Amino acid sequence: MADIPVLIVGGGPVGLTASILLSQAGVRSLLVERHPGTALHPKARGINARTMEMYRQLGVEAAIRQAGLPPERAGLIVWAKTLAGEEIERRVPWRSGPQSAMVSPVRNCLCAQDDLEPVLRAFAESQRLGELRFNTELEEFDQDDRFVWVTLSDRSSGATRKIRTQYVIAADGAQSRVRRQLGVRMLGKEDVYDSVNVLMKADLTPWTAHRPAALYFIENPRLRATFLTINGIDRWGFLVNSLAAYGYTAADFTPERSAALIRDAAGVPDLDVKVLGVAPWTASAHVAEQYRHGRVFLAGDAAHEMPPTGGFGMNTGVQDVQNLAWKLAAVLGGRAAPSLLDTYHDERQPLGRTITEQSLINAVSMGRLNRTNESASARPEYLNEQGMIFGASYESAAILPDGTPPVPVANRVTDYVPSARPGGRAPHAWLERHGEHKGERLSTIDLFGKGFALLASTKPNGWATAAEGLGLACHPLGGRDWAEAYGVNNGGAVLVRPDGYVGWRSASTVKDPAAALGGAMTSILGNVTRS
Repeated sequence: MADIPVLIVGGGPVGLTASILLSQAGVRSLLVERHPGTALHPKARGINARTMEMYRQLGVEAAIRQAGLPPERAGLIVWAKTLAGEEIERRVPWRSGPQSAMVSPVRNCLCAQDDLEPVLRAFAESQRLGELRFNTELEEFDQDDRFVWVTLSDRSSGATRKIRTQYVIAADGAQSRVRRQLGVRMLGKEDVYDSVNVLMKADLTPWTAHRPAALYFIENPRLRATFLTINGIDRWGFLVNSLAAYGYTAADFTPERSAALIRDAAGVPDLDVKVLGVAPWTASAHVAEQYRHGRVFLAGDAAHEMPPTGGFGMNTGVQDVQNLAWKLAAVLGGRAAPSLLDTYHDERQPLGRTITEQSLINAVSMGRLNRTNESASARPEYLNEQGMIFGASYESAAILPDGTPPVPVANRVTDYVPSARPGGRAPHAWLERHGEHKGERLSTIDLFGKGFALLASTKPNGWATAAEGLGLACHPLGGRDWAEAYGVNNGGAVLVRPDGYVGWRSASTVKDPAAALGGAMTSILGNVTRS
């Protein structure tokens, strides 16, 4: 029987990202995926800037951008009666505008899931500690207080294999077998509307090249549909919502019928179109009541199903495992108490509920749940959710409050004010490099992701010595920009967790930096002598 520290169930973006994160944190893992290869349909496409920050820190950002489209080739959102007909509205989302550069040095990226997954798979397979097995399915599992006992089957040969693992990450999607075996209660609404995704080949540039958009919403009395940009030329997704409201069923979407609807939505009766695939699905808006079940952790769609309106599903999922992976590594490495793993649920489940609720509100505002004879214009918050992308604030035992209140904002969905208050994302601030790289700029974002990082001023104050004694990376920083962004004076320091969130902050110098920093680390990681 094989012993594996962490078993990852599911080989989509969430599972593949988990494999990469664990490998880079020094943890051996096995990923199993029931399908023989990566995704065949585009599915998710939008990768927001917070997620791209994570991929930048992992070293895979450039490969993802090469597989996707640059922001300027999909910077608009367009509503029209037909693609060739009257335009109703167009918007430039905040996340695609120049103002986003004030918040992050990293831009969002449009990369269809069937283009993204091969990139992540290749990168995960290049990591020394991550093993991937496709065409392999989890059949059953059982757990005790020390291990999870798992039966895997090879779907080609039917042969079974038993393994013993210390932890399981269930990233096996909306129909998660792991979640169902656990009997997890879901909070929210199931099956809120039905849809069909059609993968198609057609040259739509005569009606799109002059207004490059990520989405072209078609609104007319006969049909509510969306053209989804993939390569912006001849490869597109075509999404039809509210099937029942318009008298359709999924069975109606034969290749011939799908092509006819595409021509109708385009407003081009003789459009040369080839249907490459049809995938019916149903949107739900519900979240697991608990993300942790003993030694099993739910992540991605296994933990939260949300309407795609806003593009938060995949982004929320990969950020789930960013939160979890460093905690698993710390516990498995003996650096943290097992209780640290409870903070995964405490931090991610409330956020998952909020994002799911807002995604459903987006869907309602766009008329996804019913038929209307009028154009259903999305609420102003739609695709302007910078508060949701960057403004998450955790409360858990892995965060040490410093007594400061939350930064007030008028709208928590759209508004984001950078702050290094413990629990929030460590803000972006430009730093001047020295030595042979003098004159170049570096973002604080580039200091994170490899472990705990302590930011402190270059002024002698004892923080560097304290960090060295604890084996932490310390980054002495000069200038006022970073100190203002992080809310500290020349003697202060900020401890940033491996996932880029602030765990502790001292606004000014202290008498005993070693004791202060050591106490902060003990509080975040727990007493490792405790069972």
